[in-house]
Amino acid sequence: MTIEDDISFLESVPLFRLIGRTPLRVIAMGAETQIVHEGDVLFDNPDSIDAGYVVKHGRFGLRGHAENDSKFIAGSGALLGELALISETAKPSRAMALELSTVIKIPRSLFLKMLEGYPDAALRLRDHVAARAERTMGDIAKLKTVLGPADAKS
Repeated sequence: MTIEDDISFLESVPLFRLIGRTPLRVIAMGAETQIVHEGDVLFDNPDSIDAGYVVKHGRFGLRGHAENDSKFIAGSGALLGELALISETAKPSRAMALELSTVIKIPRSLFLKMLEGYPDAALRLRDHVAARAERTMGDIAKLKTVLGPADAKS
């Protein structure tokens, strides 16, 4: 694949679509493509990770640390480790390849340098994250109303 193909693919990821084509060129040129074999672990709880991963081909199972945690499937175009792109974080889940897969690894240092170089992209990203946080807080407030006060007795 060419850099242009990688840029087009990254534009299909909703978060990266916000950034714009020129900043995505920086990411595409500095990112690393990795092959992950079936059964291999991309990252594991509570590993600290310093990169985000975009699933290019294949599928990953995501599961929390506890045996009874739900399992989610992430396929092509999924962004794994989104928060690791902007801050140091430990993964609350494990990502294991369910088949031969390819990911684009985007190191945090590359992502942050790109944001420094493209402040408009950083502002769009900030606004998106703030709106998402506001929606999440609204959802929590609604849930609190449904469940009632935390100190209520049954």
